[in-house]
Amino acid sequence: MRILADSHVLLWWLDDPKRVAIAARAAIADPANEVFFSAASIWEIGLKAGKGKLHIEGDVVAALQSDGFEPLPITMEHAARSLTLPNTHGDPFDRMLIAQTLAEGLVLATRDRLILQYDVPVLEA
Repeated sequence: MRILADSHVLLWWLDDPKRVAIAARAAIADPANEVFFSAASIWEIGLKAGKGKLHIEGDVVAALQSDGFEPLPITMEHAARSLTLPNTHGDPFDRMLIAQTLAEGLVLATRDRLILQYDVPVLEA
């Protein structure tokens, strides 16, 4: 399975992996699966930390990579794909994750109920 972890899943994974649903946690930990984190998530996490809404210690990217997560850059295809999505969800970071999931043939690990309104493969996290 090829998984893209939503921003909240990344934070839970680093802070307290038990917050991630059992099936999603097992899938993320399974070395047979490829697990990605988006540049959009790093951007979102950094913005929230900068506004004081989130306290982050250390290098999030390095921590995720040491846990086996692979970085997923944002491409022109991803940006264009995000513009074709229905206007169900106004969060640009979530829209990018949905676009990346669709463009790259991934499964999105998330607990965000609004994302379920899109025709995107989801792993309940």
